[in-house]
Amino acid sequence: MFKILKKEYLANNIWLMDVEAPRVAKSCQPGQFVIVKTDEEGERIPLTVCDYDREKGTVTIVFQTVGASTTEMSRYEVGESFMDFVGPLGCASELIGMPIEELKKEKLLFVCGGVGTAPVYPQVKWMKEHGIDVDVIIGARTKDIMILENEMREVAGNLYIATDDGSYGFKGNACDQINELVKNLNKTYTKVIAIGPMIMMKFVTILTKELNIPTIVSMNPIMVDGTGMCGACRLKVGDEIKFACVDGPEFDGHLVDFDQAMRRQRMYKTEEGRAMLKLEEGDTHHGGCGNCQ
Repeated sequence: MFKILKKEYLANNIWLMDVEAPRVAKSCQPGQFVIVKTDEEGERIPLTVCDYDREKGTVTIVFQTVGASTTEMSRYEVGESFMDFVGPLGCASELIGMPIEELKKEKLLFVCGGVGTAPVYPQVKWMKEHGIDVDVIIGARTKDIMILENEMREVAGNLYIATDDGSYGFKGNACDQINELVKNLNKTYTKVIAIGPMIMMKFVTILTKELNIPTIVSMNPIMVDGTGMCGACRLKVGDEIKFACVDGPEFDGHLVDFDQAMRRQRMYKTEEGRAMLKLEEGDTHHGGCGNCQ
């Protein structure tokens, strides 16, 4: 059993929890995820790691209530326990594996929105701990639904806030803020890391391709099972078929077919849609098993 040590309501039905999971905390890296299961009948919920404390043996998760399983999860209180807390899963951020001296030569811009702010935080924190200052954009429709601003401000070299309605910070979306930094403030970036809603990542990659800035995206929003067996997170990356949970969740954003991924995400919600995807995709429908037995 995995005890909840802290529970905090952030905003917009988004919750933060610190969970006692020493073995996961010992091994996890920024960019990876865990699978949480509340009880024997609970659904498997893949969640990216927001933070971890190896000494305390805790892992921080952030999730939004979007269905029955996450709503049930949000009802758990401090002192109660989840039945399963499996991880770390997926691949760590590719930046973590770079030689530090090479990484210090990069000029990095992290762009996050919504719950995507959570998986960006541990990467930026890791950068700070290794003497690397990075720029961060947090985008939101309005100030009221923004999360982790104070935490991010402590670890970012420069933090830029953008709200669609102008209620806080720069008035505009994440792409508008990127344009402001690059075109009007003459900022130079060698790599962009974008994590957030699918539509946000799509338009960020369109812009960064125009600006000729290599871009990494995290496809965790499309994960369901977390092991490659369900086929939910199948996506096309260049000429290859990949699965976000076993091959990612991070990929070259300029190669991801976002339109196909978003279409699959919509279709996968219904039994009829899943059957059609199975028919269309044949042996490539599943990642972990390679077939549809």
